[in-house]
Amino acid sequence: MEKYDLNQLALITGLTTRTLRNYLNQGILEGEKLAGNWHFSEENLEKFFSSPEVKRSLTAKRHALVYDFMADTYKKNNRICMILDFPVAQEEANTISDLFCSFINEKIQDIQFKFHYDVHGARVILSGAEDAVMDVIYQYYGK
Repeated sequence: MEKYDLNQLALITGLTTRTLRNYLNQGILEGEKLAGNWHFSEENLEKFFSSPEVKRSLTAKRHALVYDFMADTYKKNNRICMILDFPVAQEEANTISDLFCSFINEKIQDIQFKFHYDVHGARVILSGAEDAVMDVIYQYYGK
């Protein structure tokens, strides 16, 4: 079973680690502390993502990423925002999320990443420097 740490969860959701710790303190997010670090199972995340408070926060974050990209009409460098929809089941969605997280974490890149899963499938939103985003896309598609 896959386990996620606090930083991975922050990357996936776009929420800060401070916000996630607040959710832990409120009991909205549950996990286990191993060697001083929080870790979350897929079951923990399913319960967390189904919370009405969390759904509103995540929807606002996803929308803000795309809106902020569109609103910034004075970009100084080439920027790109991509939305990828995958009509897949939960298990494959988790694999997709893990792959994108690992590609982005391989090196420090100018990329913002959002991931969402619901009954319709998985949605990945990438925004950032054109070359960095395209590098992640090429890695995913094996080119």
